[in-house]
Amino acid sequence: MNDTEFDLPPKAPREVIAERNAVADEVCRALAEAGLPVHRGDVSGGPLREPGADVHVDLLVEGGVYVDWRADTELRTTAADLFAKGIDYADPPPVVRHFENVQKSMQKALLEILDSAGFQVEESDPFTHGSAVYVKGFRP
Repeated sequence: MNDTEFDLPPKAPREVIAERNAVADEVCRALAEAGLPVHRGDVSGGPLREPGADVHVDLLVEGGVYVDWRADTELRTTAADLFAKGIDYADPPPVVRHFENVQKSMQKALLEILDSAGFQVEESDPFTHGSAVYVKGFRP
């Protein structure tokens, strides 16, 4: 058996992580003020089961602060089960379309709410962060 070495991406310096955590805390405050349920999944340490906004800090150098929307377990599970069975992507089942619409609508809402609250935000790379919102920081 070969001992394969993996080059793991470098983590950001401690000061950068502290700054990102401060931004993430302010993002949580802004979303809670808007009336949205919000959680710091990266801080709780366990699996996030509750619906709402999941704010987390990516510790890698190229990371940042991300906000994902988590629909209720029933909707997520039903859509995931159908994906696992295989679907026609040109004509997905109604529950899959609904789940995708919820995700897109909430991404748009999160972008607008956080922008209004004074954050620099943008859609994240869908291949690495799905429908999460990337929070660059506070708007100058």
